[in-house]
Amino acid sequence: MTTTTTTTMMVMMVMMMMMMMMMMMMMMMITMMTMTKIITMIMTTMTMTTTMMMMTMMMMMMMMMKMMMMMMMMMMMMMMMMMMMMMMMVVMMMMMMMMMMMMMMMMMMMMMMMMMMMMMMMMTTTTTTTTTTTTTMTMTMMMMMMMMMMMMMMMFIMMMMMTVYVRARNYNSVSRFTHNKSSR
Repeated sequence: MTTTTTTTMMVMMVMMMMMMMMMMMMMMMITMMTMTKIITMIMTTMTMTTTMMMMTMMMMMMMMMKMMMMMMMMMMMMMMMMMMMMMMMVVMMMMMMMMMMMMMMMMMMMMMMMMMMMMMMMMTTTTTTTTTTTTTMTMTMMMMMMMMMMMMMMMFIMMMMMTVYVRARNYNSVSRFTHNKSSR
């Protein structure tokens, strides 16, 4: 391990830690906000069923956020391991890019879910409980499916990238493009 790689690794580690801390902070803030919202809703004149529904929604959202956080952590760790193994700057860059994309995707998903939930809540105040429950369930399921699809696609892309880089490296370790007859 050369000095440059070690320094870069350290910097990356620090960056990762910072990002994790920030995410945690964000999650905490969101939870607090949601809790206050729930309390205010209960305070205001509403039927018990709707409030219960709200509670369930919020809980679902919390669980999802926690799951996302766990996934992010896992991804971070995996990336770190890969970087340790590979020692390829290009691959590192690729990994970073992928990670950023994943983060963005996660955040987007979160926002979409939030929006959906809020809209559903707005609806629940007027309509009957049974119909709304069914609609919310369907919507959530659809969102889940979409998320799964996105994840699958991202994973596939990552795998493709990894295979390409590994093969390119294995053909000729010194230079990838010049004097490389096997790849041609």
